[in-house]
Amino acid sequence: MTNIIYVIIYALIILSIYFLAEPKKAYLGNYIATFSLLFSIIYTLLHLNSHHLIPVLSLIITGAILSIIVSSRITLPNLPQMIAIFNGLGGLSSSLIALTETNTTPHHHSLILLIIFIGLVTFSSSFATFIKLQNINIPIPNFPLHIINYFILTALLISTYFTFNFFPQYLYIFISLSLSFGFFFVLTIGGADMPIIISILNSLSGWCAVLVGFSLSNILLIIVGSIIGSSGLILTHSMTKALNRKLSSIFTTNQKNKNLESSHHHIHKATPKDASFLLENAHKVIIIPGFGLAASNAQYEVVNMANILKNKYHVNVKFAIHPIAGRMPGHLNVLLAEANLPAQDVFELKDINQDFETTDIAFIIGANDITNPLANTDPQSSIYKMPILNAELAKRIIFVKRSLSPGYSGLDNPLFYLDKTLMLLGDAKEITKQIITYLE
Repeated sequence: MTNIIYVIIYALIILSIYFLAEPKKAYLGNYIATFSLLFSIIYTLLHLNSHHLIPVLSLIITGAILSIIVSSRITLPNLPQMIAIFNGLGGLSSSLIALTETNTTPHHHSLILLIIFIGLVTFSSSFATFIKLQNINIPIPNFPLHIINYFILTALLISTYFTFNFFPQYLYIFISLSLSFGFFFVLTIGGADMPIIISILNSLSGWCAVLVGFSLSNILLIIVGSIIGSSGLILTHSMTKALNRKLSSIFTTNQKNKNLESSHHHIHKATPKDASFLLENAHKVIIIPGFGLAASNAQYEVVNMANILKNKYHVNVKFAIHPIAGRMPGHLNVLLAEANLPAQDVFELKDINQDFETTDIAFIIGANDITNPLANTDPQSSIYKMPILNAELAKRIIFVKRSLSPGYSGLDNPLFYLDKTLMLLGDAKEITKQIITYLE
């Protein structure tokens, strides 16, 4: 009977992931996944030792309440930060399970140490990722972070030797160094590479669950962890391939970049009225959403504007999505899907880049790095050779941005200063509302 129930749970989890691959079926996939996990928890509680029932139930209820409170306050623009925290909590959970087994496990200490290391690195790396995504300033020593990380890694290798041979006397030193390594490791990564880092951390949390599954002889953990880990690896590979990057370059590129002095350049400011006139008289418009759309929560207004242009003015409107647009893979896709944008109007970089030469207007919303021509022209920039959306080839550019501040990579964008570029400085949501007012 137990084996049959396990098979049902495994099948439901795999089925839920299959549905999550399509936006229209994603809700059903979430419901199936929720039901299967809830069923797993209930089945576990029914077979739990009565002495452990109250503590376990208390923790589950507390965690559920906290999750409901946090998730109800998280908006879609801040979804990447929540995902980063979830990845970290998964790693921390695995580490805590391993720590509780240090004196009782029949397995070799190397497995326990590996679980603790991967779990804690995932946790502290995710915490650092959250800090970077939230733009929280933390005091960092005026010293190259790579050197600090190499020092921590050397100390960690030494502590691993002593912990392995004199387990568990040096375990706390090993734990402290693992946490430090994960934290400083992410701080050395350039901001533009955060989406890739999130997918890597997602994969690590999955593989850590696999190791815990082996230590506990729990098939469910092994299967679910393998799915999470392998999907994270596939996503990481796909993103690095799409960005023409190697993981080694992401890990070794310094996060500090040279920046242009924007105050020395002239821009052409425009008003929403100017933008509406150009848009309604265009034949072909490509909208490029970036984090500016997410930050202002402007997806509904932008989709509404696109619908008015298509239905009232018969403009050919397309949306161009870059692989790292936003702060995590699929971030902008989720926002646009929430606003009921038809999937056939959304195009990936490789499918739309050739269209810019015949485009009247490239309407860019805070998408700085993914449209930055320095990726093609400046070998010294951290985004050099990264595929970008070729917005500069459009006949005219309308750039909506809060200010002329550089992108998340720290690089200024030469598009701001082109004669054919009109800058609409301000909140994307408010600017788009004003454009809609003139279009209607």
